Amino acid sequence: MTAFLQQLPALLGVVVGALGSYVAVVRSDRARFRRERAARWEERRLAVYTEYARTLKASVNLTYRVAAHLGNDPHPHPLSPQEAEPLLAQATDRRDPAGEALIMLGGRDTVERAREWVVVVMDMERFLRAGTHDPQAWQALLERQRAGREGYYTAVREDLELPPGHSARWSTQPGPPDAGAQR
Repeated sequence: MTAFLQQLPALLGVVVGALGSYVAVVRSDRARFRRERAARWEERRLAVYTEYARTLKASVNLTYRVAAHLGNDPHPHPLSPQEAEPLLAQATDRRDPAGEALIMLGGRDTVERAREWVVVVMDMERFLRAGTHDPQAWQALLERQRAGREGYYTAVREDLELPPGHSARWSTQPGPPDAGAQR
């Protein structure tokens, strides 16, 4: 029995070491799982945010073309409202499911900024459906759309903890940096 008592501290040391190792491995695995899960969801959110912006921008580009047909915009490829109507309907059909995915996975502020942007795009579409020829009112809508897009991208970057990005406001015409049309 004395031999056993002499070995007991070593045996307890092995048991404590094994338990410590087990706890360390389990905690490490849990932490890795949480990091991987967070990374997967972050990738999915980025995909949803990107898809929403892409579908909304398709609608915006169509409005530029119709506005050019009505004399409100300098877009080089005008499109009549009649030709644009099925394309706008198709863009809206793509935008709605992208918006639903955004609502499901997006952060509150990002979803709110997306709503603000899409409301302006819908205002642009109504403006054009009315057949309005008012370049100054169109420019005001363009400025609201640009601000909405910029707000959405800022919210996306904040939600994904990305560094601040470019405002995407650059001149499309030669001249000083602050002159010319911006998209």
